[in-house]
Amino acid sequence: MQIKAVTENKKQHLDLLLLADEQESMIDRYLERGTMYALYDGGLRSVCVVTDEGGGVLEVKNLATTPQFQGRGYGRQMLAWLADFYHGAYQIMQVGTGDSPLTLPFYQHCGFQITHIVKDFFVNNYDHPIYEAGKQLRDMIYLQKEI
Repeated sequence: MQIKAVTENKKQHLDLLLLADEQESMIDRYLERGTMYALYDGGLRSVCVVTDEGGGVLEVKNLATTPQFQGRGYGRQMLAWLADFYHGAYQIMQVGTGDSPLTLPFYQHCGFQITHIVKDFFVNNYDHPIYEAGKQLRDMIYLQKEI
């Protein structure tokens, strides 16, 4: 397994980024100001974009794994690598996600704890309803962990 920074042509991975954030205009809000990483294990498996939110907070804006390789630990490995890589430079790793039966337990299993909720975030910021695992996402759930 190898993780590399993606410094040019970040949109070449748009198909993967759209798995985690299905509106391109929302991705455009953080893609260029963020740092993108790609995880390879015999080929591209996952991508992640992180941003400096100030005050010692590193935010995971997008984490996506190629569908045929989901459930094999690549997302967890990416988060663990980021925590190690940024340890000392940041105190907190943060992520915002919907109240989904897929993503919320994933982040909690990775050691993140819910800190706050932004009501109606998905309803107010996306041009169409967002569904995950058959559930319409409304609120943004923020989780954090110390790194």
